[in-house]
Amino acid sequence: MGDTPPVIVWIRRDLRLADHAALAAAAATGRPVIPVFIHDDVVAGLGAAPKWRLGLGVAAFGETLAGIGARLILRRGPVLQVLRSLVGETGADTVFWQRAYDPAGKARDTAVKAALKAQGTDVRSFAGQLLFEPWTVATGTGGYYKVFTPFWRTIKQRPVADPPATLNLLRPPDSWPDSDTLADWQMDAAMQRGAAVTGRYVRVGEAAALDRLAEFIDERVTQYAVARDFPATDGTSRLSEHLAWGEISPRTAWFAGQRALHEGKAGAETFLKELAWREFAYHLLHHTPHISETNWRREWDAFPWNRDAATPEVTAWKQGRTGIEFVDAAMRELYVTGYMHNRARMIVASYLTKHLLSHWKIGQRWFEDHLIDWDPASNAMGWQWAAGSGPDAAPYFRVFNPVAQLDRFDPGRDYARRWIAEGQGAPPDTALDYFDAVPHRWGLSASDPYPSPIVSAADGRARALEAYRARGF
Repeated sequence: MGDTPPVIVWIRRDLRLADHAALAAAAATGRPVIPVFIHDDVVAGLGAAPKWRLGLGVAAFGETLAGIGARLILRRGPVLQVLRSLVGETGADTVFWQRAYDPAGKARDTAVKAALKAQGTDVRSFAGQLLFEPWTVATGTGGYYKVFTPFWRTIKQRPVADPPATLNLLRPPDSWPDSDTLADWQMDAAMQRGAAVTGRYVRVGEAAALDRLAEFIDERVTQYAVARDFPATDGTSRLSEHLAWGEISPRTAWFAGQRALHEGKAGAETFLKELAWREFAYHLLHHTPHISETNWRREWDAFPWNRDAATPEVTAWKQGRTGIEFVDAAMRELYVTGYMHNRARMIVASYLTKHLLSHWKIGQRWFEDHLIDWDPASNAMGWQWAAGSGPDAAPYFRVFNPVAQLDRFDPGRDYARRWIAEGQGAPPDTALDYFDAVPHRWGLSASDPYPSPIVSAADGRARALEAYRARGF
């Protein structure tokens, strides 16, 4: 492989050239750089839509690297085994990567780093997924923040370090190690026929992420504070899928928002605050990792939620057949596009956990399988926030009325018509796409009658409040 030992850069959820600390540090050594993506147990354990979307991102990043004369080496297997093999094959004595913050990722990385260092390999990890490392943001007494507002007050004035320059060249090795073929991994397998439908709605890669950010700042950020609540309106940045897979860094988005703020664009601070919510989710995941698996507030452990994901009510929720338009439109949007509007996420989560009194983990797992922007921290915090069991949660007794919410945020029923075909003489393609995407075994058709509510807004609220009173809440 040559006289100069190369640097191996392990690529994970950071599929970009801009603001990539590990790649920039590797390039700065002047040595050959070998980027590698590893299909390990963490990747294998992803849900259907996230794994499929990650595969698209890996393919796009491979093309990006090819554009600057580099390659993305693909290997499958246990990370330590793969990296040891590559070190032996290439003569590399250095491995770089950017840090993970979820419990599984941190445990894996800690073990791999210790083992590689023990054999004499130089291993370095870098920041890059967040604006601030979670352990560097502390309360006045040195603890962690449990409530968003003081967290926001602390970080909004805190300087964010400038990113490294965007890479336009990586020194290649004299010869490249062997690589798997991405198609052989079949990362789309669990999507089945839904991949063809959802594929029409995704935008993949770093260039698409940067274009989306520019479009948003130029055209929509001014109205963002209001427009973001209306699901039929193109009022959000839609950066979530790119942030989830690292096709854009939060720092790039933050600096764009700061420039808009300094230019006096209304809505810019609200956009920055939404980026801060993502930071807060990772702050909590780092300090209280149980948030992803168990109730953050332990007093909810004994609450008698339904835990059966196969009940008729929960099945109707999953299929977008609850008879509640806002819920059903949102669940169908998710199934067709792999995405759901943020307000809609709050409504469907509230309906499942409060109107249907079903455990938030049922919804968390459904989202884990269906969101192309799945993020372990934001998903866990969002579900616990909606259920009332999490940090900074809405008061547990606040039960969103999904009918009143639709009246307020979709008064013309544009969102509902976009995704619900039943009852329309000429439903749009978006609504019909749902029936092309869902499993045949569901037996659903656009000619079916639209169902009556399985639990009405009023009855669900009354049932939830009675359950809370019975538990002494």
